[in-house]
Order: sequence, then structure tokens, then C-alpha cells
Amino acid sequence: MDYVVRAVRADEWERVRDIRLAALRDPVASIAFLETYEDAVARPDAYWRERTEDGAAGLRVRQFVAKGLDGQWAGTVSVLVERPADGVRFGAVAEVDQTHLVGVFVRPEHRGRGVVDALFREAIDWSWSLTGPPVERVRLYVHEDNARAAASYRRIGFVPSGASIPMEGDPTACELEFEIRREPGAA
Repeated sequence: MDYVVRAVRADEWERVRDIRLAALRDPVASIAFLETYEDAVARPDAYWRERTEDGAAGLRVRQFVAKGLDGQWAGTVSVLVERPADGVRFGAVAEVDQTHLVGVFVRPEHRGRGVVDALFREAIDWSWSLTGPPVERVRLYVHEDNARAAASYRRIGFVPSGASIPMEGDPTACELEFEIRREPGAA
């Protein structure tokens, strides 16, 4: 594969901002993200610096990027760490130690080249490696009408958990939860 997947570095806030803004201009952004381009582009540099520092530190969130041979960031995913003691982060309080994949985006010109698979392998491996109580599952949500994303997630091994939540701003639509569970006996 012609990509290197790695965690973001704290000093890369401008690149983190740029790929997020590209994601929010994607044709399916309105059903894939809980933020609009207009809101994101108006955020001050300090917001992007803090977001990137958090994603680089890897304490409660870790952001990964796939970098092409040309140096362009081809895609990204962020991993939120969710513990039962943390309270509500998205949906409801975590019932088990888990991570939550969010902000998934691959630039259109890099789709179909294994970028999302590589990003998810890194994100899932990182999830299983966390210290403390072991992470029991990795989850994500996908809008019920986002068939392209749902197909990618199924191909990678995610399965519907049976849970769903109403789509923010559209009570007639919902987000479906998908998950991968840790293999029994895995360290």
C-alpha cells in the first residue's frame, strides 16, 4: 500500500483543520458528521491546536491519518476512549470499556485503495492495546442512509449491534451502531 498510517502530532493542527474542512465539504457530510463546514471554518486557531494536541496525546482520544507518498493526508479517523465511569460521551453511558470511532473520512481520489481499512486496523489495534481495564469492543455509528460507509464497515468486520439513536436535528432518521467485539481470551 502506498500510505503510511500514524497518529497525528501536536504541531500538525493546520493539517488537522484542513482535512476536517475537506470532510465537511463531502457530499455526504450532512449525514456523516455532527458539525457543519460553516461552524468548523469559523473556529479559532486555538480550538484546532487544542483538538490536535488531544488527538496526539492519546489519553481520551487518538487521531490517525493515512499519508500518501505525495505527502497528502488521504484520510483520517479519531478514536474516543469510553469507560463506564466517564459519563455520557455519545448516546448513553458506556456499559463496558470501549472505544468509539468518529470523524472517518477518506478523500475521494483515495477511495477504493484500502485507506479506510488501514486506518481502521490502526485504530482497532490501538484500542486493543490500551492499558487499564481492557477494551471489550470498538463501536461506531453510521446514518441509516449512508450505505457507502456501512458497506465499508461491514467489509472490515463491524456488525450491527442492534442499537440506534435518533439523528441530531432530524428525528425521522437514525444512526445505527456497529461494533467489533474483542476475541474471547485475547490479551
